[in-house]
Amino acid sequence: MANKEIAPFSYKVKVGHVSANPVTVTLKANEAERAGLALIWDVEAVKELEAELHIARWKKDGVRLKGEVAATIVQKCVVTLAPVESEIRETVDQVYVPEGSRLARHVFNESGEMVLDPEGDDIPETFSGDAIDAGVAVSEFVALAIDPYPRAPGAEFESHIESDDATDKKPSPFAVLKEWKKD
Repeated sequence: MANKEIAPFSYKVKVGHVSANPVTVTLKANEAERAGLALIWDVEAVKELEAELHIARWKKDGVRLKGEVAATIVQKCVVTLAPVESEIRETVDQVYVPEGSRLARHVFNESGEMVLDPEGDDIPETFSGDAIDAGVAVSEFVALAIDPYPRAPGAEFESHIESDDATDKKPSPFAVLKEWKKD
Protein backbone atom coordinates (compact mmCIF):
# COMPACT_ATOMS: atom_id res chain seq x y z
CA MET A 1 0.00 0.00 0.00
CA ALA A 2 1.32 3.37 -0.93
CA ASN A 3 -0.29 5.39 1.85
CA LYS A 4 0.98 3.43 4.87
CA GLU A 5 -2.52 2.78 6.22
CA ILE A 6 -3.11 -0.35 8.20
CA ALA A 7 -5.28 -2.65 6.09
CA PRO A 8 -7.96 -4.64 7.92
CA PHE A 9 -6.86 -7.80 6.07
CA SER A 10 -3.12 -8.06 5.66
CA TYR A 11 -0.63 -10.79 4.82
CA LYS A 12 2.86 -9.50 4.10
CA VAL A 13 5.06 -11.50 1.73
CA LYS A 14 8.80 -10.80 1.89
CA VAL A 15 9.92 -10.57 -1.73
CA GLY A 16 13.42 -11.83 -0.91
CA HIS A 17 11.99 -15.08 0.46
CA VAL A 18 9.95 -15.93 -2.65
CA SER A 19 11.46 -18.66 -4.81
CA ALA A 20 10.83 -19.72 -8.40
CA ASN A 21 8.88 -22.73 -7.10
CA PRO A 22 5.35 -21.65 -6.17
CA VAL A 23 4.36 -21.85 -2.52
CA THR A 24 0.68 -22.36 -1.74
CA VAL A 25 -0.73 -20.15 1.00
CA THR A 26 -4.27 -20.22 2.39
CA LEU A 27 -5.53 -16.93 3.84
CA LYS A 28 -8.65 -16.72 5.97
CA ALA A 29 -10.00 -13.51 7.50
CA ASN A 30 -10.85 -13.59 11.21
CA GLU A 31 -13.86 -11.83 12.77
CA ALA A 32 -12.09 -8.50 13.36
CA GLU A 33 -10.67 -8.46 9.82
CA ARG A 34 -14.10 -9.24 8.32
CA ALA A 35 -15.68 -6.41 10.38
CA GLY A 36 -13.02 -3.98 9.11
CA LEU A 37 -13.59 -5.05 5.50
CA ALA A 38 -17.37 -4.65 5.91
CA LEU A 39 -16.81 -1.02 6.95
CA ILE A 40 -14.49 -0.30 4.02
CA TRP A 41 -16.74 -2.05 1.49
CA ASP A 42 -19.89 -0.44 2.95
CA VAL A 43 -21.71 -3.77 3.32
CA GLU A 44 -23.73 -5.12 6.24
CA ALA A 45 -21.34 -8.00 6.96
CA VAL A 46 -18.54 -10.11 5.58
CA LYS A 47 -19.43 -13.61 6.72
CA GLU A 48 -16.43 -15.32 5.14
CA LEU A 49 -13.27 -14.44 3.22
CA GLU A 50 -10.78 -17.07 2.19
CA ALA A 51 -8.13 -17.30 -0.51
CA GLU A 52 -5.77 -19.95 -1.78
CA LEU A 53 -2.79 -18.37 -3.50
CA HIS A 54 0.27 -19.68 -5.27
CA ILE A 55 3.12 -17.25 -4.68
CA ALA A 56 6.17 -17.46 -6.94
CA ARG A 57 9.02 -15.40 -8.33
CA TRP A 58 8.21 -13.64 -11.60
CA LYS A 59 11.09 -12.84 -13.92
CA LYS A 60 14.08 -11.49 -11.94
CA ASP A 61 12.65 -9.14 -9.29
CA GLY A 62 8.89 -9.66 -9.49
CA VAL A 63 6.36 -11.73 -7.58
CA ARG A 64 3.23 -13.39 -8.95
CA LEU A 65 0.11 -14.13 -6.92
CA LYS A 66 -2.21 -16.60 -8.59
CA GLY A 67 -5.19 -18.41 -7.15
CA GLU A 68 -8.82 -18.19 -6.05
CA VAL A 69 -10.66 -16.04 -3.55
CA ALA A 70 -14.08 -16.77 -2.08
CA ALA A 71 -16.22 -14.48 0.05
CA THR A 72 -19.72 -14.38 1.46
CA ILE A 73 -21.11 -10.90 2.09
CA VAL A 74 -24.42 -9.44 3.25
CA GLN A 75 -25.76 -6.23 1.68
CA LYS A 76 -29.05 -4.34 1.74
CA CYS A 77 -31.39 -4.90 -1.20
CA VAL A 78 -31.70 -1.68 -3.20
CA VAL A 79 -35.47 -2.19 -3.50
CA THR A 80 -36.64 -3.58 -0.16
CA LEU A 81 -33.64 -2.90 2.12
CA ALA A 82 -33.85 -6.56 3.20
CA PRO A 83 -30.51 -8.35 3.76
CA VAL A 84 -29.12 -10.05 0.65
CA GLU A 85 -26.38 -12.65 0.96
CA SER A 86 -23.96 -12.88 -1.97
CA GLU A 87 -21.29 -15.43 -2.82
CA ILE A 88 -18.22 -14.06 -4.57
CA ARG A 89 -15.65 -16.23 -6.31
CA GLU A 90 -12.82 -14.59 -8.18
CA THR A 91 -9.62 -15.68 -9.85
CA VAL A 92 -6.56 -13.77 -8.68
CA ASP A 93 -3.64 -13.31 -11.04
CA GLN A 94 -1.48 -10.34 -10.12
CA VAL A 95 2.16 -9.56 -10.82
CA TYR A 96 4.22 -7.13 -8.72
CA VAL A 97 7.55 -5.54 -9.64
CA PRO A 98 9.74 -3.07 -7.74
CA GLU A 99 9.11 0.66 -8.24
CA GLY A 100 11.09 1.94 -11.20
CA SER A 101 11.17 -1.43 -12.95
CA ARG A 102 11.11 -1.18 -16.72
CA LEU A 103 8.50 -3.97 -16.70
CA ALA A 104 5.94 -1.59 -15.17
CA ARG A 105 6.44 1.28 -17.58
CA HIS A 106 3.65 2.35 -19.88
CA VAL A 107 4.28 2.19 -23.63
CA PHE A 108 3.58 5.33 -25.69
CA ASN A 109 3.29 5.70 -29.46
CA GLU A 110 4.96 8.44 -31.54
CA SER A 111 2.12 10.91 -30.86
CA GLY A 112 2.46 10.46 -27.09
CA GLU A 113 -0.66 8.33 -26.58
CA MET A 114 -0.50 5.39 -24.20
CA VAL A 115 -0.71 2.06 -26.01
CA LEU A 116 -2.83 -0.60 -24.30
CA ASP A 117 -3.68 -4.03 -25.61
CA PRO A 118 -7.20 -4.87 -24.37
CA GLU A 119 -6.53 -8.57 -24.91
CA GLY A 120 -3.00 -8.48 -23.48
CA ASP A 121 -1.73 -8.89 -19.94
CA ASP A 122 -2.10 -6.06 -17.45
CA ILE A 123 0.90 -3.95 -16.56
CA PRO A 124 2.39 -5.24 -13.30
CA GLU A 125 1.65 -3.45 -10.04
CA THR A 126 4.60 -1.84 -8.31
CA PHE A 127 5.74 -2.17 -4.72
CA SER A 128 8.25 -0.33 -2.59
CA GLY A 129 10.34 -1.81 0.15
CA ASP A 130 10.90 -5.53 0.55
CA ALA A 131 7.32 -6.84 0.84
CA ILE A 132 3.97 -6.99 -0.89
CA ASP A 133 0.64 -7.40 0.89
CA ALA A 134 -1.24 -10.43 -0.43
CA GLY A 135 -4.16 -9.72 1.92
CA VAL A 136 -4.71 -6.31 0.37
CA ALA A 137 -4.58 -7.84 -3.12
CA VAL A 138 -7.20 -10.43 -2.13
CA SER A 139 -9.49 -7.79 -0.61
CA GLU A 140 -9.18 -5.60 -3.73
CA PHE A 141 -10.26 -8.47 -6.00
CA VAL A 142 -13.32 -9.08 -3.80
CA ALA A 143 -14.16 -5.36 -3.59
CA LEU A 144 -14.23 -5.10 -7.38
CA ALA A 145 -16.64 -8.05 -7.59
CA ILE A 146 -19.23 -6.68 -5.14
CA ASP A 147 -22.60 -6.02 -6.80
CA PRO A 148 -23.29 -2.28 -6.37
CA TYR A 149 -27.07 -2.84 -6.72
CA PRO A 150 -27.98 -6.07 -4.92
CA ARG A 151 -31.59 -7.24 -5.10
CA ALA A 152 -33.45 -9.74 -2.99
CA PRO A 153 -34.94 -12.59 -5.03
CA GLY A 154 -38.17 -11.37 -6.67
CA ALA A 155 -37.66 -7.72 -5.66
CA GLU A 156 -38.61 -5.33 -8.45
CA PHE A 157 -39.29 -1.63 -8.72
CA GLU A 158 -43.00 -0.90 -9.04
CA SER A 159 -44.18 1.73 -11.48
CA HIS A 160 -44.90 5.00 -9.75
CA ILE A 161 -47.78 7.17 -10.93
CA GLU A 162 -48.14 10.64 -9.45
CA SER A 163 -51.72 11.14 -10.63
CA ASP A 164 -54.26 9.58 -12.94
CA ASP A 165 -55.42 13.03 -14.01
CA ALA A 166 -54.24 13.76 -17.56
CA THR A 167 -54.17 17.51 -16.83
CA ASP A 168 -51.69 16.99 -14.00
CA LYS A 169 -48.65 16.80 -16.24
CA LYS A 170 -45.40 18.69 -16.03
CA PRO A 171 -45.50 21.97 -17.95
CA SER A 172 -43.17 22.53 -20.84
CA PRO A 173 -40.14 24.68 -19.98
CA PHE A 174 -41.18 27.04 -22.80
CA ALA A 175 -44.65 27.48 -21.26
CA VAL A 176 -43.01 28.45 -17.98
CA LEU A 177 -40.86 31.04 -19.78
CA LYS A 178 -43.91 32.36 -21.61
CA GLU A 179 -45.71 32.89 -18.28
CA TRP A 180 -42.63 34.54 -16.82
CA LYS A 181 -42.41 37.00 -19.75
CA LYS A 182 -46.00 38.23 -19.05
CA ASP A 183 -45.00 39.54 -15.63
